[in-house]
Amino acid sequence: MFTVVIVGRPNVGKSTLFNRMIKSEEKLKAITDKLPGVTRDINYGISKWDEKEFSVVDTGGFFPEEKAENIIQKQMLEQVEMAIQEADLIIHLLDGKEGLMPFDLEIARKLRETGKNIIWVINKIDDPSKLNRLYDFYALGTEEFFPISAITGYGFEEFMDKISEKVPDASKIKEEKEQIPKIAIVGRPNVGKSTIMNSLLGKKRMIVSPIPGTTRDAVDALCTYYGRKYLLVDTAGIKRLSYYKKDTSHSVFVEKLSYFKALRSIERADVVVLVIDATEGIVNQDQKIAGIVSEQKKGLIVLINKWDLIPVEERDKKAKFFSNEIKRKFWFIEYVPYLTVSAIDKTRVTKIFPIVDEILEEYKKRVSTAELNKLFNEKIKDVILSSGGKELKFYYITQVDKEPPVFVIFVNDQSLVKQNHKKFIERLIRENFNFRYIPIEIKFKQRK
Repeated sequence: MFTVVIVGRPNVGKSTLFNRMIKSEEKLKAITDKLPGVTRDINYGISKWDEKEFSVVDTGGFFPEEKAENIIQKQMLEQVEMAIQEADLIIHLLDGKEGLMPFDLEIARKLRETGKNIIWVINKIDDPSKLNRLYDFYALGTEEFFPISAITGYGFEEFMDKISEKVPDASKIKEEKEQIPKIAIVGRPNVGKSTIMNSLLGKKRMIVSPIPGTTRDAVDALCTYYGRKYLLVDTAGIKRLSYYKKDTSHSVFVEKLSYFKALRSIERADVVVLVIDATEGIVNQDQKIAGIVSEQKKGLIVLINKWDLIPVEERDKKAKFFSNEIKRKFWFIEYVPYLTVSAIDKTRVTKIFPIVDEILEEYKKRVSTAELNKLFNEKIKDVILSSGGKELKFYYITQVDKEPPVFVIFVNDQSLVKQNHKKFIERLIRENFNFRYIPIEIKFKQRK
């Protein structure tokens, strides 16, 4: 996904702009405060504008290296530089109230050295009467500025239109997508991700250790299974976000970067493999990771690893237990396939590849309108449901997109549609057109 990174010195309004861009009240929302340097971590979200979707990254205040006064500021600088490396477009945010500062010139110089595409944005311009503040900023050596107010929204639409111009069309991104499927291997620390990757590769490619957090970076490796190539991405273990807020030591700082890289690995993957420890069961963090994958609308396979540690006489009982647990704790992705595996003795590990292939085929599948409406006429159309004294009528259905598949159903009154209607229709589509393992989206529209 196209990535936009917001960079600037402390207290210029980066987090406020980030929050406006992602329009989110969720946990990823950045904390804002009048005190400089409040944002120490990288914040990550998704923005949608003009039918285009892109990633937005909010960074801590940018300190020129020689000006970083303490270890925290140096770590913040490392975070910013890492985010810049991942960027497709950089927003250099400046403070229109304070004017151009020496730090701003230094930051601009460093950003130009990256060769990345840059947009210069002057924040805290609340209305046209303050546009005279822009003159100082011509010293940056650029003639195009975007005056905005991240708080009030002044100039925000023009700014977002400019970003939208830079973001490639979704169709173009799909055309340029590499043919080799990408499989991201994710999970909590020490569940055996690297061992699984080594097992799939047939060689010791990753460092394996009983110490949690051995893998700090996302590492790619090419794998061949029956003549077909797959790109495997092993990621660092994803800890709870609250864990990262407990400490500012260098070790935990590196873990923060690992968390960000794991999110990026999920984003660029075609299929995600979530590894769970069979001896510990499905814990809260496993659910959260699955939630991240679900939000990204990625194909998901759950591997219940360390099956060799389950006593033979208990395995049947344990298999039934996990079957129920997956339905209960992964209720929001009830379609997800799962396997009990052992990375140590390689039991059933390679069975992921046929499932990956099926997931990729399902993503590309398109069902004709004629086929859909034949099912619709047989099972749904004549069903008239009452809601609050009104009748809900279904007219027809069509598939409007794929990767993942999106279906639109036209009804007489959109306000009468309930969640159980959506679930019923989704189940029919899955059963009749063999969408077994992927997310599908169903939308309702009111016929005029």
